[in-house]
Amino acid sequence: MMHIERNQDDEFKDIRAIAQEVWPIAYGSILSQPQLEYMMEMMYSVPALRQQAEEKKHHFILVKDHDVSVGFASYELNSGDTHKTKVHKIYILSTRQGEGIGKLLLDFILNEAKSQNEKAVFLNVNKYNPAQHFYQKLGFSTVKEEVIDIGNGYVMDDFVMEKSI
Repeated sequence: MMHIERNQDDEFKDIRAIAQEVWPIAYGSILSQPQLEYMMEMMYSVPALRQQAEEKKHHFILVKDHDVSVGFASYELNSGDTHKTKVHKIYILSTRQGEGIGKLLLDFILNEAKSQNEKAVFLNVNKYNPAQHFYQKLGFSTVKEEVIDIGNGYVMDDFVMEKSI
């Protein structure tokens, strides 16, 4: 049986393992290998994840199926004092995609946002990532485009998608 729990591991082992499995598949045809490696270190090193959780107040949740982590998400309530929740990360093991795990994670985040009287949930998705269709099916719509300089000569070329609650 699948359930969601908050990450309790300050080494982020399950989160890092899922990201390391999913990122090359999700972004291998979109990003160069050097950019992929740079972004993995920038976003998924233990110090980076600790900073996100402790300083930036990102909440990390895991979907477990019989005590095996099969997906995760991170989100930030009242991101930038906008009364909107930002989904920073949502990834599902490639072998488990299409089972409703992503919807389970987003429903959890939407409920958390509602309980905090947020007015919307939003996220960034790479313009070439087919996951944008998944978000559209769940009621998200594109509100703007954004190019973010992430250093080392790299940018993230994204759509910002949002769902009112």
